[in-house]
Amino acid sequence: VKRAAPLALEQLAKELSESEGRLSPLQLKLKGLANLISKFGYIAAVLIAVIFVFNKIVIQNGFEAARITEYLNNMELLIPDMMNALVLSIIIVVAAIPEGLPLMIAIVLSLNMRKLLIEKVLVRRLLGIETAGSLNILYSDKTGTITKGILEARKFITSLGKEYDGYDSIPANLKTLVALSILENTSSFVAADGKVIGGNASERALVSFIDPSDFEAIRQMEVKPGKKILFNSGHKFSATQIDLTNKLPGIDKDSITLIKGAPEIIIKHCDYYFDEEGNKNQLTEIDPLIQHSDALADLGIRLIALGICEDGIGEDKSIPDKATLVGIIAISDEIRQESKMAMDEVHLAGIQVVMITGDKKGTAVAIAKKVGLFSKDDDVVLESSELNELSDEEIIKLLPNLRIIARALPTDKSRLVRLAKSTGRVVGMTGDGVNDSAALKQADVGLAMGSGSEVSKEAGDIVIMDDNFRSISNAIRYGRTIFKSIRKFIVFQLTVNVAAVSTAFVGPMVGIDFPLTIIQLLWVNIIMDTLAAIAFGGEPALNRYMYEKPVDREENILTKSMLSSILTSGLFIMAFSIFFLKFEPFKYFFIRNGVPDETILLSAFFNLFIFMIIFNGFNVRSDKINILDQLGRNLGFVYTMAFILTLQIVFTYIGGSILRTAPLNLKEWVLVFSLSMIIFPLDMLRKFIFKKEETIHEQ
Repeated sequence: VKRAAPLALEQLAKELSESEGRLSPLQLKLKGLANLISKFGYIAAVLIAVIFVFNKIVIQNGFEAARITEYLNNMELLIPDMMNALVLSIIIVVAAIPEGLPLMIAIVLSLNMRKLLIEKVLVRRLLGIETAGSLNILYSDKTGTITKGILEARKFITSLGKEYDGYDSIPANLKTLVALSILENTSSFVAADGKVIGGNASERALVSFIDPSDFEAIRQMEVKPGKKILFNSGHKFSATQIDLTNKLPGIDKDSITLIKGAPEIIIKHCDYYFDEEGNKNQLTEIDPLIQHSDALADLGIRLIALGICEDGIGEDKSIPDKATLVGIIAISDEIRQESKMAMDEVHLAGIQVVMITGDKKGTAVAIAKKVGLFSKDDDVVLESSELNELSDEEIIKLLPNLRIIARALPTDKSRLVRLAKSTGRVVGMTGDGVNDSAALKQADVGLAMGSGSEVSKEAGDIVIMDDNFRSISNAIRYGRTIFKSIRKFIVFQLTVNVAAVSTAFVGPMVGIDFPLTIIQLLWVNIIMDTLAAIAFGGEPALNRYMYEKPVDREENILTKSMLSSILTSGLFIMAFSIFFLKFEPFKYFFIRNGVPDETILLSAFFNLFIFMIIFNGFNVRSDKINILDQLGRNLGFVYTMAFILTLQIVFTYIGGSILRTAPLNLKEWVLVFSLSMIIFPLDMLRKFIFKKEETIHEQ
């Protein structure tokens, strides 16, 4: 924490200074809370100052005009009292505003960043991880995220629909055309150790499909590459123009163009096909091939078509017409074993998942069904072309039932993010390519893939290092944990503020000028703002948080349950503390030299006030009646609260006139501790009543 906190604070400060358009849902909530607390603090400061002055001028002078006039004319009394009122009002403002909140957020984020690294999640933007917990729609890639991303070419399908299992079973002449079409039209290459590197996953799978013994045969053709069209998700094909030293069977020209890409893109430019002997024939019937391809796609298999054209690449960089179809290669990508469980967990968390993929509709639907993403009759699947025919209003109507975008373009991602955000949803977007960076930046949470481009990682808020959908689910779980930890700290801190401010407010009204001195208020502010931030920063990420609905973007950070805890505990601490000072039997319990000692009583009162706040921390950290729930998984909380308790006891003995404390004997400590624990049954009763009311309301 010592190393991470300064960096976290610096980063948090930078993020908080960004324009409002980039504020996260948490920042917007905290901004509203800060404004509310500030107004409360200023109003309380003015009222307390007025009450303090009224008490000094009017009440203590018995409402007698002559005594009031004499007091006002006595500058030696008036000026110190006015200065005390001014200082008291300033301290109330300081005590009322939880300036420890930014520190607490920085600490909790820093602590959880380290835990998330173990879960293969790298947090680049601190508040991004908290926002992940508020997601209610997630646009997810398929390859490598839901599936393993380990693509393997398994079958070759001829233009007539005949299947060959493996490269070696393809007839010799056709095999040469397949090898040439793949090896000379790719961004991948074979390293010295035989490993295929470079290019995208599909290209590496295609190169790996070729028998290494044929690599040298293709090299001996002395092919000279020319113009290239690199593959991208926009046009969904790649092409390379080459010059041949030796002519190939079925090819009349020395200069040809190799093309590969989505079958529906390549086939419509083909007028011919190569038969099993490598001879060129007129392509008259494509329906059997399309039907066969669709059947494979429905099994979740990715298809890539290969073609050769005797024309060169034109200036418009489009696929040349009158191409000859070499065949189609079927590539499989197995689903991750953990994807189904992670998908179910995300659905239970109330998050809508939309799979965005470059695959054709049948392949995407098959994968979606296997992981439980596509299961209802009203689930909607659209191809990019269908999406672009719809207006924004029509898409917004379909959005709740949208599950799959097939043959997606990069522009589709940005549009979908924009439309989802316009409806008030908190949007997450995954991506790995350069073209995804705009959508990643635009989303509330950009989830870049660890295997993706540096540009996408720079644009993302979070990097999923293993590209695994399970890791995305973990990021959401930690995000929800962080948000809950922040809420717990807010409840704890505002309870302290309500207790301190109301005690300072009521004290003068019942004849106690300073129930808490200025130094004591500062002491409360110091230990409860800073040390408590550390205590609540290590809360465990519980699976049960994934069974709750996402927090709405517009939802107030203060819930009814939180307000009930703040007001009940804060006002009780104030009332019981004042009662402790005014109840006569307590005064006679703290005796020195046979008479009640006011200094000892005030010291006991101060410890009672602090101890009730400390014990209330145990109430706040668990929303269950059992305050020990999951306590063993956050021992830092126990250690921190024990440290505050020890510190308070030590300063009781050494504080002296500065803190207005004096040593207590064992009997007095036992009484203070015993009375402080009343806060436990009080909050248990509150939780029981509130939970019962919530249950009745739900029913």
